[in-house]
Amino acid sequence: MSTSLGSRIAPGSRLAPSSRRGSGFAAIAAATFVLVVLPLAPGLLAPTTSGAGVPGLIGIPVESLLIVLLLVIVPWRVARGVLAGLFGVFVAAALVLAGIDRGFRATVGTPFAVVDWPQLGSAYGVVVDAVGVFLAELILLGLLCAFVASAALPAWAALRVADVVRSRAAGRGVIAGLAVVWLVAGVLAPLPADAPLAAAASVGAVETAVSRTESVLAEQAAVARAIAEDPFAGTPSARLLAGLRGKDVVIAFVESYGRVALEGQGIAEGVTETLRAGGASLAAEGYAARSAWLTSPTYGGLSWLAHGTLQTGVWTPTQSAYDQLVASDRLSLSRAFGEAGWRTVSDVPSDSESWSVGTSFYHYDSLLDARDVGYRGPGFGYARIPDQYTLKHFADTELTGPHDPVMAEIDLVSSHTPWAPLPQLVPWEQIGDGSVYDPQPGQSESAGTVWQSAKTVQRFYGRSVQYSLGSLFSFLENVDDPNLVVIVLGDHQPAAIVSGDGASHDVPISVIARDPAVFTAIDDWGWSPGLRPGGASPVWRMDAFRDRLFSAFRAKP
Repeated sequence: MSTSLGSRIAPGSRLAPSSRRGSGFAAIAAATFVLVVLPLAPGLLAPTTSGAGVPGLIGIPVESLLIVLLLVIVPWRVARGVLAGLFGVFVAAALVLAGIDRGFRATVGTPFAVVDWPQLGSAYGVVVDAVGVFLAELILLGLLCAFVASAALPAWAALRVADVVRSRAAGRGVIAGLAVVWLVAGVLAPLPADAPLAAAASVGAVETAVSRTESVLAEQAAVARAIAEDPFAGTPSARLLAGLRGKDVVIAFVESYGRVALEGQGIAEGVTETLRAGGASLAAEGYAARSAWLTSPTYGGLSWLAHGTLQTGVWTPTQSAYDQLVASDRLSLSRAFGEAGWRTVSDVPSDSESWSVGTSFYHYDSLLDARDVGYRGPGFGYARIPDQYTLKHFADTELTGPHDPVMAEIDLVSSHTPWAPLPQLVPWEQIGDGSVYDPQPGQSESAGTVWQSAKTVQRFYGRSVQYSLGSLFSFLENVDDPNLVVIVLGDHQPAAIVSGDGASHDVPISVIARDPAVFTAIDDWGWSPGLRPGGASPVWRMDAFRDRLFSAFRAKP
Protein backbone atom coordinates (compact mmCIF):
# COMPACT_ATOMS: atom_id res chain seq x y z
CA MET A 1 0.00 0.00 0.00
CA SER A 2 1.43 3.35 -0.96
CA THR A 3 1.72 5.94 1.73
CA SER A 4 2.72 8.83 -0.52
CA LEU A 5 0.87 12.08 -0.17
CA GLY A 6 0.06 11.97 -3.83
CA SER A 7 -1.80 8.64 -3.48
CA ARG A 8 -3.84 9.70 -0.49
CA ILE A 9 -4.94 13.19 -1.68
CA ALA A 10 -6.58 13.31 -5.03
CA PRO A 11 -5.86 16.41 -7.12
CA GLY A 12 -8.46 19.12 -6.45
CA SER A 13 -10.09 17.28 -3.53
CA ARG A 14 -8.74 18.80 -0.33
CA LEU A 15 -6.38 21.63 -1.34
CA ALA A 16 -8.56 23.14 -4.05
CA PRO A 17 -11.16 24.78 -1.77
CA SER A 18 -8.43 26.48 0.26
CA SER A 19 -6.71 27.55 -2.94
CA ARG A 20 -9.95 28.97 -4.31
CA ARG A 21 -10.53 30.90 -1.09
CA GLY A 22 -6.99 32.29 -1.29
CA SER A 23 -7.39 33.40 -4.87
CA GLY A 24 -10.82 34.83 -4.11
CA PHE A 25 -9.47 36.87 -1.22
CA ALA A 26 -6.61 38.08 -3.44
CA ALA A 27 -9.08 39.17 -6.11
CA ILE A 28 -11.21 41.00 -3.56
CA ALA A 29 -8.13 42.70 -2.11
CA ALA A 30 -7.02 43.75 -5.58
CA ALA A 31 -10.50 44.96 -6.48
CA THR A 32 -10.78 46.97 -3.27
CA PHE A 33 -7.37 48.52 -3.87
CA VAL A 34 -8.30 49.56 -7.43
CA LEU A 35 -11.65 50.86 -6.26
CA VAL A 36 -10.00 53.13 -3.71
CA VAL A 37 -6.80 54.22 -5.45
CA LEU A 38 -7.93 54.96 -9.02
CA PRO A 39 -10.69 57.42 -8.10
CA LEU A 40 -8.18 59.13 -5.79
CA ALA A 41 -5.66 59.57 -8.61
CA PRO A 42 -7.20 62.77 -10.03
CA GLY A 43 -6.80 64.41 -6.64
CA LEU A 44 -3.18 63.24 -6.54
CA LEU A 45 -2.49 64.46 -10.08
CA ALA A 46 -4.11 67.87 -9.82
CA PRO A 47 -2.84 70.05 -6.97
CA THR A 48 -5.95 72.19 -7.15
CA THR A 49 -8.05 69.28 -6.01
CA SER A 50 -5.81 68.18 -3.16
CA GLY A 51 -7.96 67.49 -0.22
CA ALA A 52 -10.92 66.67 -2.38
CA GLY A 53 -9.77 63.08 -2.66
CA VAL A 54 -9.33 62.56 1.09
CA PRO A 55 -12.42 64.06 2.70
CA GLY A 56 -12.50 64.02 6.47
CA LEU A 57 -10.29 61.41 8.10
CA ILE A 58 -10.91 58.46 5.81
CA GLY A 59 -9.12 58.30 2.44
CA ILE A 60 -11.91 56.43 0.64
CA PRO A 61 -13.40 58.30 -2.33
CA VAL A 62 -17.14 58.77 -1.99
CA GLU A 63 -17.84 57.74 -5.58
CA SER A 64 -16.48 54.27 -4.85
CA LEU A 65 -18.78 53.82 -1.88
CA LEU A 66 -21.76 55.11 -3.84
CA ILE A 67 -21.19 52.84 -6.83
CA VAL A 68 -20.85 49.74 -4.60
CA LEU A 69 -24.04 50.67 -2.73
CA LEU A 70 -25.86 51.20 -6.04
CA LEU A 71 -24.62 47.89 -7.44
CA VAL A 72 -25.79 46.12 -4.27
CA ILE A 73 -29.25 47.70 -4.45
CA VAL A 74 -29.91 47.29 -8.19
CA PRO A 75 -31.29 43.78 -8.82
CA TRP A 76 -30.71 43.53 -12.60
CA ARG A 77 -27.32 42.29 -13.73
CA VAL A 78 -27.36 44.19 -17.04
CA ALA A 79 -28.16 47.44 -15.23
CA ARG A 80 -25.33 46.77 -12.79
CA GLY A 81 -22.94 46.29 -15.72
CA VAL A 82 -24.03 49.59 -17.28
CA LEU A 83 -23.62 51.45 -13.96
CA ALA A 84 -20.17 49.97 -13.42
CA GLY A 85 -19.18 50.89 -16.96
CA LEU A 86 -20.32 54.48 -16.50
CA PHE A 87 -18.41 54.64 -13.24
CA GLY A 88 -15.24 53.42 -14.98
CA VAL A 89 -15.58 55.92 -17.83
CA PHE A 90 -16.14 58.73 -15.33
CA VAL A 91 -13.01 57.82 -13.37
CA ALA A 92 -10.97 57.52 -16.58
CA ALA A 93 -12.26 60.90 -17.84
CA ALA A 94 -11.33 62.48 -14.51
CA LEU A 95 -7.83 61.01 -14.81
CA VAL A 96 -7.50 62.44 -18.32
CA LEU A 97 -8.67 65.90 -17.24
CA ALA A 98 -6.37 65.89 -14.22
CA GLY A 99 -3.41 64.75 -16.30
CA ILE A 100 -4.03 67.39 -18.98
CA ASP A 101 -4.43 70.03 -16.27
CA ARG A 102 -1.09 69.01 -14.76
CA GLY A 103 0.49 69.19 -18.23
CA PHE A 104 -0.96 72.65 -18.89
CA ARG A 105 0.34 73.94 -15.57
CA ALA A 106 3.81 72.53 -16.18
CA THR A 107 4.14 73.79 -19.77
CA VAL A 108 2.03 76.92 -20.21
CA GLY A 109 1.53 77.88 -16.58
CA THR A 110 -2.25 77.90 -16.63
CA PRO A 111 -4.98 75.44 -15.62
CA PHE A 112 -6.83 73.59 -18.33
CA ALA A 113 -10.27 74.73 -19.46
CA VAL A 114 -12.66 72.72 -21.61
CA VAL A 115 -12.45 75.42 -24.30
CA ASP A 116 -8.70 74.67 -24.57
CA TRP A 117 -9.24 71.32 -26.32
CA PRO A 118 -8.00 72.65 -29.72
CA GLN A 119 -4.61 73.40 -28.15
CA LEU A 120 -4.02 69.68 -27.64
CA GLY A 121 -3.62 69.40 -31.41
CA SER A 122 -0.84 71.99 -31.31
CA ALA A 123 0.82 70.10 -28.45
CA TYR A 124 0.68 66.87 -30.47
CA GLY A 125 2.27 68.70 -33.39
CA VAL A 126 5.21 69.70 -31.20
CA VAL A 127 5.61 66.06 -30.13
CA VAL A 128 5.59 64.92 -33.76
CA ASP A 129 8.24 67.47 -34.67
CA ALA A 130 10.37 66.43 -31.70
CA VAL A 131 10.24 62.61 -31.91
CA GLY A 132 8.77 61.82 -35.32
CA VAL A 133 5.38 60.58 -36.50
CA PHE A 134 5.92 56.91 -35.59
CA LEU A 135 6.91 57.51 -31.97
CA ALA A 136 4.22 60.17 -31.56
CA GLU A 137 1.55 57.74 -32.79
CA LEU A 138 2.98 55.06 -30.51
CA ILE A 139 2.68 57.41 -27.54
CA LEU A 140 -0.89 58.25 -28.57
CA LEU A 141 -1.75 54.54 -28.81
CA GLY A 142 -0.25 53.95 -25.37
CA LEU A 143 -2.34 56.75 -23.90
CA LEU A 144 -5.47 55.30 -25.51
CA CYS A 145 -4.71 51.87 -24.02
CA ALA A 146 -4.14 53.49 -20.63
CA PHE A 147 -7.52 55.21 -20.88
CA VAL A 148 -9.29 51.94 -21.71
CA ALA A 149 -7.53 50.19 -18.82
CA SER A 150 -8.30 52.99 -16.36
CA ALA A 151 -11.98 52.71 -17.33
CA ALA A 152 -12.12 48.91 -17.25
CA LEU A 153 -10.29 48.38 -13.96
CA PRO A 154 -12.57 50.40 -11.67
CA ALA A 155 -15.65 48.97 -13.41
CA TRP A 156 -14.39 45.41 -12.81
CA ALA A 157 -13.39 46.26 -9.24
CA ALA A 158 -16.79 47.76 -8.43
CA LEU A 159 -18.62 44.70 -9.78
CA ARG A 160 -16.29 42.31 -7.96
CA VAL A 161 -16.67 44.04 -4.59
CA ALA A 162 -20.44 44.43 -5.06
CA ASP A 163 -20.85 40.73 -5.88
CA VAL A 164 -19.13 39.77 -2.61
CA VAL A 165 -21.20 42.27 -0.63
CA ARG A 166 -24.43 41.01 -2.23
CA SER A 167 -23.61 37.39 -1.41
CA ARG A 168 -22.55 37.87 2.19
CA ALA A 169 -24.37 39.59 5.00
CA ALA A 170 -21.08 40.46 6.66
CA GLY A 171 -19.98 42.26 3.51
CA ARG A 172 -23.11 44.40 3.52
CA GLY A 173 -22.48 45.26 7.14
CA VAL A 174 -18.91 46.29 6.41
CA ILE A 175 -19.98 48.58 3.55
CA ALA A 176 -22.71 50.15 5.64
CA GLY A 177 -20.27 50.64 8.52
CA LEU A 178 -17.66 52.23 6.24
CA ALA A 179 -20.25 54.59 4.80
CA VAL A 180 -21.33 55.71 8.28
CA VAL A 181 -17.75 56.16 9.51
CA TRP A 182 -16.79 58.02 6.34
CA LEU A 183 -19.71 60.42 6.59
CA VAL A 184 -19.15 61.09 10.30
CA ALA A 185 -15.44 61.71 9.69
CA GLY A 186 -16.25 64.04 6.82
CA VAL A 187 -18.50 66.11 9.07
CA LEU A 188 -16.35 66.16 12.21
CA ALA A 189 -12.80 66.38 10.84
CA PRO A 190 -11.28 69.86 10.53
CA LEU A 191 -10.89 70.96 6.92
CA PRO A 192 -9.53 74.07 5.20
CA ALA A 193 -12.07 76.86 5.01
CA ASP A 194 -12.37 76.56 1.23
CA ALA A 195 -12.64 72.74 1.14
CA PRO A 196 -15.96 70.88 0.92
CA LEU A 197 -16.93 68.53 3.77
CA ALA A 198 -17.36 65.52 1.56
CA ALA A 199 -16.09 65.87 -1.98
CA ALA A 200 -15.15 63.10 -4.38
CA ALA A 201 -11.70 62.87 -5.91
CA SER A 202 -12.82 62.32 -9.51
CA VAL A 203 -15.55 64.90 -9.14
CA GLY A 204 -12.91 67.35 -7.93
CA ALA A 205 -10.83 66.89 -11.07
CA VAL A 206 -13.85 67.45 -13.31
CA GLU A 207 -14.96 70.40 -11.20
CA THR A 208 -11.55 72.05 -11.64
CA ALA A 209 -11.86 71.96 -15.43
CA VAL A 210 -15.44 73.22 -15.31
CA SER A 211 -14.52 76.03 -12.91
CA ARG A 212 -11.67 77.10 -15.14
CA THR A 213 -14.02 77.08 -18.11
CA GLU A 214 -16.42 79.37 -16.25
CA SER A 215 -13.62 81.85 -15.54
CA VAL A 216 -12.57 81.79 -19.20
CA LEU A 217 -16.11 82.56 -20.26
CA ALA A 218 -16.19 85.45 -17.79
CA GLU A 219 -13.02 86.84 -19.37
CA GLN A 220 -14.79 87.20 -22.69
CA ALA A 221 -16.79 90.17 -21.46
CA ALA A 222 -13.58 91.95 -20.42
CA VAL A 223 -12.01 91.19 -23.80
CA ALA A 224 -15.06 92.57 -25.61
CA ARG A 225 -14.76 95.83 -23.65
CA ALA A 226 -11.04 96.11 -24.37
CA ILE A 227 -11.63 95.55 -28.10
CA ALA A 228 -14.31 98.24 -28.20
CA GLU A 229 -12.40 100.80 -26.14
CA ASP A 230 -9.70 101.71 -28.66
CA PRO A 231 -8.36 105.26 -28.20
CA PHE A 232 -6.79 105.21 -31.68
CA ALA A 233 -9.69 103.72 -33.63
CA GLY A 234 -10.62 107.02 -35.28
CA THR A 235 -7.09 108.26 -36.02
CA PRO A 236 -5.72 107.80 -39.56
CA SER A 237 -2.90 105.29 -39.53
CA ALA A 238 -0.62 107.62 -41.49
CA ARG A 239 -0.78 110.05 -38.55
CA LEU A 240 -0.21 107.30 -35.98
CA LEU A 241 3.05 106.22 -37.65
CA ALA A 242 4.29 109.52 -39.06
CA GLY A 243 7.52 109.37 -37.03
CA LEU A 244 8.49 106.08 -38.68
CA ARG A 245 7.79 107.16 -42.26
CA GLY A 246 10.41 105.74 -44.60
CA LYS A 247 11.66 103.19 -42.04
CA ASP A 248 11.79 99.43 -42.51
CA VAL A 249 10.30 98.10 -39.28
CA VAL A 250 10.88 94.51 -38.16
CA ILE A 251 9.20 93.00 -35.08
CA ALA A 252 11.24 89.89 -34.28
CA PHE A 253 9.79 87.50 -31.72
CA VAL A 254 12.47 85.22 -30.26
CA GLU A 255 10.68 82.06 -29.15
CA SER A 256 10.85 81.37 -25.39
CA TYR A 257 13.20 84.33 -24.80
CA GLY A 258 12.16 85.02 -21.22
CA ARG A 259 13.62 86.69 -18.16
CA VAL A 260 15.24 83.42 -17.12
CA ALA A 261 17.54 83.71 -20.16
CA LEU A 262 19.13 86.77 -18.55
CA GLU A 263 18.88 85.78 -14.91
CA GLY A 264 18.80 81.97 -14.72
CA GLN A 265 21.78 80.21 -13.18
CA GLY A 266 23.79 78.33 -15.78
CA ILE A 267 21.84 80.07 -18.57
CA ALA A 268 22.36 83.81 -18.19
CA GLU A 269 26.15 83.72 -18.50
CA GLY A 270 26.14 82.53 -22.10
CA VAL A 271 23.19 84.67 -23.21
CA THR A 272 24.65 87.79 -21.56
CA GLU A 273 27.97 87.24 -23.33
CA THR A 274 26.12 86.87 -26.64
CA LEU A 275 24.34 90.18 -26.00
CA ARG A 276 27.59 91.88 -24.99
CA ALA A 277 29.45 90.73 -28.10
CA GLY A 278 26.46 91.48 -30.31
CA GLY A 279 26.06 94.94 -28.83
CA ALA A 280 29.71 95.76 -29.45
CA SER A 281 29.46 94.54 -33.04
CA LEU A 282 26.28 96.54 -33.67
CA ALA A 283 27.78 99.68 -32.15
CA ALA A 284 30.62 99.39 -34.65
CA GLU A 285 27.95 99.33 -37.39
CA GLY A 286 26.35 102.51 -36.05
CA TYR A 287 23.43 100.90 -34.18
CA ALA A 288 22.16 101.83 -30.74
CA ALA A 289 19.61 100.03 -28.55
CA ARG A 290 17.22 100.60 -25.66
CA SER A 291 15.72 97.75 -23.58
CA ALA A 292 13.06 97.00 -20.97
CA TRP A 293 10.73 94.21 -19.85
CA LEU A 294 7.24 93.26 -21.01
CA THR A 295 4.88 90.96 -19.12
CA SER A 296 3.54 88.35 -21.52
CA PRO A 297 -0.04 87.05 -21.31
CA THR A 298 1.22 83.50 -21.81
CA TYR A 299 3.90 81.19 -20.45
CA GLY A 300 5.71 78.19 -21.83
CA GLY A 301 3.84 78.19 -25.15
CA LEU A 302 0.82 79.52 -27.07
CA SER A 303 3.01 82.18 -28.68
CA TRP A 304 0.19 83.61 -30.79
CA LEU A 305 -1.44 84.98 -27.64
CA ALA A 306 1.62 87.20 -27.13
CA HIS A 307 1.69 88.20 -30.80
CA GLY A 308 -1.97 89.24 -30.70
CA THR A 309 -1.53 91.13 -27.42
CA LEU A 310 1.49 93.12 -28.65
CA GLN A 311 -0.07 93.93 -32.01
CA THR A 312 -3.50 95.02 -30.78
CA GLY A 313 -3.11 96.34 -27.24
CA VAL A 314 -5.72 93.82 -26.01
CA TRP A 315 -4.71 91.48 -23.18
CA THR A 316 -5.17 88.00 -24.66
CA PRO A 317 -4.37 85.32 -22.06
CA THR A 318 -6.49 82.45 -23.44
CA GLN A 319 -7.36 80.83 -26.72
CA SER A 320 -10.98 81.91 -26.41
CA ALA A 321 -9.86 85.53 -25.92
CA TYR A 322 -7.64 85.24 -28.99
CA ASP A 323 -10.47 83.80 -31.07
CA GLN A 324 -12.65 86.68 -29.94
CA LEU A 325 -9.95 89.20 -30.85
CA VAL A 326 -9.24 87.94 -34.36
CA ALA A 327 -12.96 87.87 -35.13
CA SER A 328 -13.14 91.62 -34.41
CA ASP A 329 -11.98 94.71 -36.33
CA ARG A 330 -9.47 95.83 -33.68
CA LEU A 331 -6.61 97.84 -35.18
CA SER A 332 -3.39 95.79 -35.23
CA LEU A 333 0.09 97.17 -35.84
CA SER A 334 0.37 95.29 -39.12
CA ARG A 335 -2.93 96.69 -40.36
CA ALA A 336 -1.99 100.22 -39.28
CA PHE A 337 1.35 100.00 -41.11
CA GLY A 338 -0.39 98.61 -44.18
CA GLU A 339 -2.96 101.41 -44.19
CA ALA A 340 -0.14 103.95 -43.83
CA GLY A 341 1.64 102.71 -46.97
CA TRP A 342 4.05 100.03 -45.75
CA ARG A 343 4.34 96.62 -47.40
CA THR A 344 3.50 94.18 -44.62
CA VAL A 345 5.01 90.70 -44.27
CA SER A 346 4.48 87.79 -41.87
CA ASP A 347 7.43 85.40 -41.81
CA VAL A 348 6.72 82.24 -39.75
CA PRO A 349 9.11 79.43 -40.76
CA SER A 350 7.52 76.92 -38.37
CA ASP A 351 4.21 77.02 -40.25
CA SER A 352 3.47 74.54 -43.02
CA GLU A 353 -0.24 75.25 -43.49
CA SER A 354 -2.22 78.28 -44.63
CA TRP A 355 -2.97 80.88 -41.96
CA SER A 356 -6.27 82.58 -42.77
CA VAL A 357 -6.11 84.96 -39.81
CA GLY A 358 -2.98 86.49 -41.33
CA THR A 359 -5.08 88.05 -44.07
CA SER A 360 -8.54 88.28 -42.51
CA PHE A 361 -7.42 90.02 -39.30
CA TYR A 362 -3.76 91.08 -39.49
CA HIS A 363 -4.10 92.08 -43.17
CA TYR A 364 -0.56 91.12 -44.20
CA ASP A 365 0.33 91.64 -47.83
CA SER A 366 2.59 88.57 -47.81
CA LEU A 367 2.54 85.41 -45.69
CA LEU A 368 5.78 83.42 -45.71
CA ASP A 369 6.08 79.96 -44.19
CA ALA A 370 8.16 76.80 -44.51
CA ARG A 371 6.71 76.01 -47.95
CA ASP A 372 7.71 79.11 -49.85
CA VAL A 373 11.10 80.37 -48.68
CA GLY A 374 13.22 78.08 -50.88
CA TYR A 375 14.84 76.13 -48.05
CA ARG A 376 16.60 72.95 -49.18
CA GLY A 377 18.38 72.06 -45.97
CA PRO A 378 17.62 69.57 -43.19
CA GLY A 379 14.97 70.00 -40.51
CA PHE A 380 15.82 70.78 -36.90
CA GLY A 381 12.83 69.27 -35.08
CA TYR A 382 10.04 71.74 -34.48
CA ALA A 383 12.22 74.54 -35.88
CA ARG A 384 12.28 73.20 -39.40
CA ILE A 385 14.32 76.15 -40.72
CA PRO A 386 17.28 77.74 -38.89
CA ASP A 387 16.70 81.35 -37.87
CA GLN A 388 19.74 82.60 -39.74
CA TYR A 389 18.34 81.23 -43.00
CA THR A 390 14.96 82.85 -42.27
CA LEU A 391 16.57 86.25 -41.79
CA LYS A 392 18.85 85.87 -44.85
CA HIS A 393 15.91 84.98 -47.07
CA PHE A 394 13.91 87.92 -45.72
CA ALA A 395 16.81 90.31 -46.30
CA ASP A 396 17.37 89.06 -49.85
CA THR A 397 13.71 89.21 -50.88
CA GLU A 398 12.38 92.23 -48.99
CA LEU A 399 15.24 94.63 -48.18
CA THR A 400 17.59 94.38 -51.16
CA GLY A 401 17.66 97.22 -53.68
CA PRO A 402 15.08 99.99 -54.00
CA HIS A 403 11.87 99.02 -52.23
CA ASP A 404 8.81 100.42 -50.53
CA PRO A 405 9.07 100.60 -46.72
CA VAL A 406 8.49 97.18 -45.18
CA MET A 407 6.89 96.25 -41.88
CA ALA A 408 7.37 92.61 -40.92
CA GLU A 409 6.75 90.28 -38.02
CA ILE A 410 9.37 87.51 -38.07
CA ASP A 411 9.18 84.56 -35.69
CA LEU A 412 12.59 83.19 -34.75
CA VAL A 413 11.79 79.64 -33.70
CA SER A 414 15.14 77.89 -33.30
CA SER A 415 14.74 78.56 -29.57
CA HIS A 416 11.38 76.77 -29.48
CA THR A 417 11.04 73.70 -27.24
CA PRO A 418 12.48 71.01 -27.33
CA TRP A 419 15.65 73.06 -28.01
CA ALA A 420 17.31 70.20 -29.90
CA PRO A 421 18.78 69.43 -32.32
CA LEU A 422 20.42 72.86 -32.61
CA PRO A 423 21.80 74.57 -35.73
CA GLN A 424 25.04 76.53 -35.72
CA LEU A 425 25.82 79.91 -37.25
CA VAL A 426 27.48 79.85 -40.65
CA PRO A 427 29.07 82.68 -42.68
CA TRP A 428 26.30 84.87 -44.10
CA GLU A 429 27.47 84.49 -47.68
CA GLN A 430 27.49 80.67 -47.46
CA ILE A 431 23.85 80.20 -46.41
CA GLY A 432 22.57 79.77 -49.96
CA ASP A 433 19.57 77.40 -50.20
CA GLY A 434 20.24 75.92 -46.74
CA SER A 435 22.09 72.80 -47.87
CA VAL A 436 25.11 74.09 -45.94
CA TYR A 437 23.26 72.91 -42.81
CA ASP A 438 23.09 69.25 -43.98
CA PRO A 439 25.64 67.84 -41.52
CA GLN A 440 24.51 69.90 -38.53
CA PRO A 441 21.57 67.84 -37.14
CA GLY A 442 23.88 64.85 -36.74
CA GLN A 443 26.41 67.03 -34.90
CA SER A 444 23.90 68.00 -32.19
CA GLU A 445 22.35 65.91 -29.45
CA SER A 446 18.82 64.76 -30.23
CA ALA A 447 15.75 65.88 -28.31
CA GLY A 448 15.43 62.41 -26.78
CA THR A 449 18.95 62.63 -25.37
CA VAL A 450 18.61 66.21 -24.15
CA TRP A 451 15.37 65.58 -22.29
CA GLN A 452 16.82 62.84 -20.11
CA SER A 453 18.13 65.51 -17.73
CA ALA A 454 16.64 68.83 -16.58
CA LYS A 455 20.13 70.35 -16.43
CA THR A 456 20.76 69.36 -20.04
CA VAL A 457 17.41 70.82 -21.10
CA GLN A 458 18.32 74.13 -19.41
CA ARG A 459 21.75 74.16 -21.03
CA PHE A 460 20.33 73.58 -24.51
CA TYR A 461 17.64 76.19 -23.92
CA GLY A 462 20.36 78.76 -23.21
CA ARG A 463 22.31 77.69 -26.28
CA SER A 464 19.20 77.96 -28.46
CA VAL A 465 18.57 81.55 -27.32
CA GLN A 466 22.21 82.37 -28.02
CA TYR A 467 21.79 80.97 -31.52
CA SER A 468 18.61 82.96 -32.24
CA LEU A 469 20.11 86.21 -30.97
CA GLY A 470 23.33 85.49 -32.87
CA SER A 471 21.27 85.01 -36.04
CA LEU A 472 19.64 88.40 -35.49
CA PHE A 473 23.03 90.10 -35.00
CA SER A 474 24.31 88.40 -38.16
CA PHE A 475 21.31 89.84 -40.02
CA LEU A 476 21.90 93.37 -38.69
CA GLU A 477 25.62 93.26 -39.45
CA ASN A 478 25.07 92.17 -43.06
CA VAL A 479 22.07 94.26 -44.10
CA ASP A 480 23.04 97.72 -45.29
CA ASP A 481 19.84 99.57 -44.45
CA PRO A 482 20.23 102.89 -42.57
CA ASN A 483 16.44 103.07 -42.17
CA LEU A 484 16.09 99.72 -40.42
CA VAL A 485 14.33 99.64 -37.04
CA VAL A 486 14.19 96.29 -35.25
CA ILE A 487 11.99 95.57 -32.23
CA VAL A 488 13.19 92.26 -30.78
CA LEU A 489 11.44 90.60 -27.86
CA GLY A 490 10.54 87.29 -26.33
CA ASP A 491 7.05 85.89 -26.65
CA HIS A 492 7.00 84.12 -23.28
CA GLN A 493 9.10 82.43 -20.65
CA PRO A 494 10.09 78.80 -21.29
CA ALA A 495 8.33 75.97 -19.46
CA ALA A 496 8.84 75.36 -15.74
CA ILE A 497 11.58 72.79 -16.36
CA VAL A 498 13.71 75.82 -17.31
CA SER A 499 12.03 78.81 -15.66
CA GLY A 500 11.18 77.05 -12.39
CA ASP A 501 7.88 76.98 -10.54
CA GLY A 502 6.23 80.34 -9.98
CA ALA A 503 8.39 82.22 -12.48
CA SER A 504 7.22 85.60 -13.75
CA HIS A 505 5.83 86.15 -17.24
CA ASP A 506 8.43 88.83 -18.04
CA VAL A 507 10.32 88.87 -21.34
CA PRO A 508 13.06 91.20 -22.61
CA ILE A 509 12.37 93.74 -25.34
CA SER A 510 14.83 95.94 -27.24
CA VAL A 511 14.55 98.62 -29.91
CA ILE A 512 17.54 98.66 -32.26
CA ALA A 513 18.14 101.40 -34.84
CA ARG A 514 20.76 103.64 -36.40
CA ASP A 515 18.67 106.82 -36.56
CA PRO A 516 18.93 108.83 -33.30
CA ALA A 517 15.47 110.27 -33.98
CA VAL A 518 13.97 106.89 -33.14
CA PHE A 519 15.37 107.06 -29.60
CA THR A 520 14.43 110.72 -29.22
CA ALA A 521 10.81 109.71 -29.87
CA ILE A 522 10.87 107.08 -27.13
CA ASP A 523 13.06 108.95 -24.65
CA ASP A 524 10.22 109.32 -22.14
CA TRP A 525 9.81 105.52 -22.01
CA GLY A 526 12.77 105.40 -19.63
CA TRP A 527 14.22 102.25 -21.20
CA SER A 528 17.79 101.19 -20.37
CA PRO A 529 20.63 101.72 -22.88
CA GLY A 530 21.90 98.57 -24.56
CA LEU A 531 20.48 95.15 -25.39
CA ARG A 532 20.12 93.86 -21.82
CA PRO A 533 17.40 95.27 -19.55
CA GLY A 534 18.37 95.47 -15.89
CA GLY A 535 16.59 95.11 -12.59
CA ALA A 536 15.64 98.81 -12.64
CA SER A 537 14.33 98.78 -16.22
CA PRO A 538 10.60 99.47 -16.69
CA VAL A 539 8.20 96.53 -16.73
CA TRP A 540 5.08 97.03 -18.87
CA ARG A 541 2.26 94.67 -19.63
CA MET A 542 2.59 93.58 -23.23
CA ASP A 543 -0.78 95.10 -24.14
CA ALA A 544 0.63 98.58 -23.35
CA PHE A 545 3.16 98.49 -26.18
CA ARG A 546 0.92 99.24 -29.18
CA ASP A 547 -0.52 102.40 -27.65
CA ARG A 548 2.93 103.57 -26.46
CA LEU A 549 4.27 103.09 -29.99
CA PHE A 550 1.41 105.04 -31.56
CA SER A 551 1.79 107.83 -29.02
CA ALA A 552 5.55 108.09 -29.55
CA PHE A 553 5.54 108.16 -33.35
CA ARG A 554 2.24 109.83 -34.26
CA ALA A 555 2.24 113.21 -35.93
CA LYS A 556 2.55 115.94 -33.35
CA PRO A 557 -0.04 118.77 -33.39
